[in-house]
Amino acid sequence: MTDKPKIKLFLVDDDELYLKSLEIEFLQHADFEIETFISGELCVENLAKNPDVIILDYLLDGIDKNAMNGLETLDKIRAYDPNIPVVILSAQDKIEVAVNCMHHSAFDYIVKSETAFFRLQKVIEAIMYTKKIEKTLNWYMEKM
Repeated sequence: MTDKPKIKLFLVDDDELYLKSLEIEFLQHADFEIETFISGELCVENLAKNPDVIILDYLLDGIDKNAMNGLETLDKIRAYDPNIPVVILSAQDKIEVAVNCMHHSAFDYIVKSETAFFRLQKVIEAIMYTKKIEKTLNWYMEKM
């Protein structure tokens, strides 16, 4: 019997307490392989580990005011591999911010709130379902 592979999840947030609470939530509710990073720079340095999904904070300037913000990090992730799904997570509850993130090819934008973790779970389920369909379609197209 083969075990279902774990979803490799990168969590990126400069708020270490929030980052740890997200990690704990994900580990309690599903079987993930999780790596956490307190900066966009650290996330980008580890992209060779091939995450399935990246949850990325929008601001990322709590530790170092000169650190890359979420959009700069997203752009570097896109340059490395445009197929890695990136979900932006932010306290910014402004439509302009969400639209800007989508213009930078974020998979989704979620506001930090009481329902954020539930929404993140649903988005990850959608991402993995989409990946499964794409894999099946690619297999089918190869067979034709």
